[in-house]
Amino acid sequence: MKKRSQTGSFFGILTVQYEIQGGAYPIVVCRLQSGEKMITEKGSMVYMTPNMQMETRGGGIGKMFSKALSGESMFQNIYTAQGDGVIAFGASFPGRILPLEITPERPMILQKNAFLAAEPTVELAITFKKKLGAGFFGGEGFIMQRLSGRGMAFVEIDGELMEYVLAPGQSLLVDTGNVAGYEESVSMEIQQVEGLKNKLLGGEGFFHTRLTGPGKVWIQTMPISTVASALIGFMPSGN
Repeated sequence: MKKRSQTGSFFGILTVQYEIQGGAYPIVVCRLQSGEKMITEKGSMVYMTPNMQMETRGGGIGKMFSKALSGESMFQNIYTAQGDGVIAFGASFPGRILPLEITPERPMILQKNAFLAAEPTVELAITFKKKLGAGFFGGEGFIMQRLSGRGMAFVEIDGELMEYVLAPGQSLLVDTGNVAGYEESVSMEIQQVEGLKNKLLGGEGFFHTRLTGPGKVWIQTMPISTVASALIGFMPSGN
């Protein structure tokens, strides 16, 4: 897959042309031809030309219920270019924006808050892992988002991005909040940290996520949940 050029020029994969700009708070600028669309599930639009038309839609009762259960937005904003136009989407937390080319042969599984924007030919669905009890206690690792179909999607990465390619049968143990996403060929299992002392005193929580290849996995170094937990101790307590 092509990466962002160092000169900052626009390039396209499939139909949409885009450029990723900025440093710690990046944006992705999409240049659309007349009639082309982009979708997002949250208020991530930073700026756009006046000829971009916005429409808010729900995803049907079943999809809206599953999104509400997972804490996701129940609605999508669809932006359509009325003539050639530009629209930019911004990350909500310091980090990176990762462009992903989604194809029928290459769907992706993402941490549920990672999705930023995509072409409307990309299909979004909430996916639940099997072990319900472990999932609830395991945090972000239980409820994931599946991207399928065909088109470009843009993903938020909290902090820095680390990419690993796992061979068949090769595994990686990751703190659940640090899992940004992985190819669907990778299997995921939430498992308990061994030993009561490790659970209570180790500071790593009760669960880890085991990712087993083959396929790519993406790790984020500074998940927002970890930052929020670290800041709790500095918050003034209410009286």
